[in-house]
Amino acid sequence: MSLENLNDKQQEAVKQIEGSLLILAGAGSGKTSTMTHRIAYMVDQGISPYNILAVTFTNKAASEMRSRVEDLIGDCSNMWIMTFHAMCLRMLRIFPEQIGYQPNFVIYDTSDQKTLVRNILKEKGISDREFKPQYILAVISKSKEKEKDAEGYRAAEEENYKTKAIYTVFKEYEERLKKNNAMDFDDILLNAVKLFERDEAALLKYQQRFHYIMVDEYQDTNHIQYKLIKMLAESHHNLCVVGDDDQCIYEWRGADIRNILDFEKDFPEAKTIKLEQNYRSVDNILKAAHSVVRNNRSRKEKQLWTNKECGEKIPYYRADTDKEEADYVARQIGYMADKGRSLNDFAILYRTNAQSRLFEGSLSQHGLPYRVLSGQRYYDRKEVKDAMAYMRLVVNPLDDLSLRRIINEPKRGMGDKSVEKIAAFAEIRDQSMMEALSDPEVLDTLPGRAYDSVKEMVECINLCRQEKDNLRVSDIYDTLLVKTGYMKALEDSNTVEAEARMDNLMEFKSVIYDYEKDAENPTVEEFMEQLTLAAEVDNYDEDQDTVTLMTMHSAKGLEFPVVFMPGLEDGLFPGNKAFDSVAGMEEERRLCYVGMTRAKELLYLTSAAVRTRYGRTDYTRESQFLREVDKKLLTGDAVFEKKSGGTSLGVSTGSMDGYAKEPYKPYDALKYARMNTRANAGTGETEFAVGDKVEHKKFGQGLVIEADDKTVKVAFDSVGMKKLAKGLAPLKKI
Repeated sequence: MSLENLNDKQQEAVKQIEGSLLILAGAGSGKTSTMTHRIAYMVDQGISPYNILAVTFTNKAASEMRSRVEDLIGDCSNMWIMTFHAMCLRMLRIFPEQIGYQPNFVIYDTSDQKTLVRNILKEKGISDREFKPQYILAVISKSKEKEKDAEGYRAAEEENYKTKAIYTVFKEYEERLKKNNAMDFDDILLNAVKLFERDEAALLKYQQRFHYIMVDEYQDTNHIQYKLIKMLAESHHNLCVVGDDDQCIYEWRGADIRNILDFEKDFPEAKTIKLEQNYRSVDNILKAAHSVVRNNRSRKEKQLWTNKECGEKIPYYRADTDKEEADYVARQIGYMADKGRSLNDFAILYRTNAQSRLFEGSLSQHGLPYRVLSGQRYYDRKEVKDAMAYMRLVVNPLDDLSLRRIINEPKRGMGDKSVEKIAAFAEIRDQSMMEALSDPEVLDTLPGRAYDSVKEMVECINLCRQEKDNLRVSDIYDTLLVKTGYMKALEDSNTVEAEARMDNLMEFKSVIYDYEKDAENPTVEEFMEQLTLAAEVDNYDEDQDTVTLMTMHSAKGLEFPVVFMPGLEDGLFPGNKAFDSVAGMEEERRLCYVGMTRAKELLYLTSAAVRTRYGRTDYTRESQFLREVDKKLLTGDAVFEKKSGGTSLGVSTGSMDGYAKEPYKPYDALKYARMNTRANAGTGETEFAVGDKVEHKKFGQGLVIEADDKTVKVAFDSVGMKKLAKGLAPLKKI
């Protein structure tokens, strides 16, 4: 077969079919083409497709690889080209009894797992408020990745009240799965390892079948996947792994970069071939990306190069504010679109989903259609819709749709039957569901588990509604998040998804903050009206020529002619947690490299001197990664460098204006909301006497005229007499 369309290094990798091989395939270096030609070349050399195994991570990647191999050699139905999970599942279906299962075992998805854990918690009398199902499942998953069952978990953890409870659920969870002839996704991989360890004949069967094994995206493998491949390759040693240590960005999901870094140690006879010729980006972009990632210590030395032209220098723009940054990006896209570029050419890649809001707004204002990939539009996100539903009920207690949405968010023990019972009561009484729940007689009909939490929710919403004219919109928002238990439920789940949701909820606080700053007389009614109109304007036609918005994690494997990377500030990118460890910083740096190498022709880097996050406005410090970019490759605003006699690699701290603060962390969000809620209650002080001078966050200074157990009447200098609720009014003595 012809290999003329491959470069020298690609041809070398294709022809190296015997022994262990590590192909270090840099971004845009033709990795998939090399792998598919290598498979076709093996078949062309007389190797049976039956003896070839190719494993990758996603169904899409496996499908694309199979299609391209078939284009080269025709039918390959008896060749295994599939994901790790599909491979293990096929093996387990043949040998289920060896691991204690019946052939018709089922796979539990995430929803099934949560239901099972919730039932176990209930039966064991363990509080699902204190031990969230999501949290317990995350602990179980991490243990399984380390090949630890419930007993292994107990042996590895220090014994205390928390670990005892988790062990109890873990143990029962294992037993129920077995009893139900079911596995979860982690079990599929783990049980394949157990099969090979317990049944030598089963292992031998697959070792003898798969003479040649190829693994794609090897940098993303975890401990179990590594072990599986090592066991399968033990007989023939014809193992080819393909990956790029500079693109390992999923360590938070279990990927172990050591698997690719230590490949030559695990297989001493291995040969390494580097694919460094890039077919995607112009030279300046490649050099800029390398000038950042070379600062990582845990990497294999390589540098991408291209036959393409140098390309334009990389524009850097330091905006005064985050709003101005978003407007700059939209203006640049509009300008280039007017010059003839298709909107499909543009991608805005950000570090966190919450950043999309300002760009969605700016693009809409400039009349530029867009789509958010691998993520929802900001106002379509579940947690944002939940927050809006709570606030709608403060404005309008007749909104049954909003109540149905949040009555069990967070979980309050309100099943469908209980909800329909309340709806029936409301219909008989000719009331809304919120009005019905405000009646103690109706509340008393709720199941015991639901009574307290629903009562607290109803009282919180009603109190906010009564006091809405005396509170800032942001005060109402914080009160709803804290006193309904919504934020605490997210915090307790302790997952990556929950952290992202908290991030988005605190970004919503920034929306409120901006509104309060600009509105002449801010009210919660006007805010909700503006928000509803803004959300409706965001509708778009997916078939339109559109700008693409997505996170850098989602962009891996994609490419765009023009890429914008905003938010290059310490604390945002790299994120705060990255500063806690070298490994964390290096993963963030690899993510920066991935983002930069998505660009084919133009790369724009931006930051904002002042950013509002989670309702707080702070000065920012330019990103460490920005300071690491070779300055000869940049144009536009200068990157501030602190003068020191240290390294030239740009590791300075501090901003040019000297006012940069420690950035606000997402997990400070709940603490801040609680503090604000307590501050609204007079920092815990609710006793006021006639004659006390007081200060209110909205109305300013005044004098207490009357006070009883529940209310306080104050004569304010600015607005006259107001009657305020104790425990909620943002009032303090002066």
